[in-house]
Amino acid sequence: VQLQASGGGLVQPGGSLRISCAASGSRFRDYHMAWFRQAPGEEREFVARVARGGSGTVYADSVKGRFAISRDNAKNILYLQMNGLITEDTAVYYCAATTILTGEYRYWGQGTLVTVSS
Repeated sequence: VQLQASGGGLVQPGGSLRISCAASGSRFRDYHMAWFRQAPGEEREFVARVARGGSGTVYADSVKGRFAISRDNAKNILYLQMNGLITEDTAVYYCAATTILTGEYRYWGQGTLVTVSS
């Protein structure tokens, strides 16, 4: 599966942004999907995941209650709605896919930069 993330940009603290990840090449509904992020000088970290059917969402504690992951299996798109953004959310956001829910993510998109700044 090929993944293409988009929708990043500059947003003020407290603002909202939705980023997307378009999938192609394979049956999108066969994959569990996730978002990761990597801030400058930091390790890549898990943000959220969603199971094949759209349920079974899991969030990192740092984004719980502010971010929402979802997917549209008819359109082959993964979303991350980000609300209440803070400067610590500044990072390159990557979408990833796996066929095993708790397994390694083998497929990665190229990343989209989200900058939270006033």
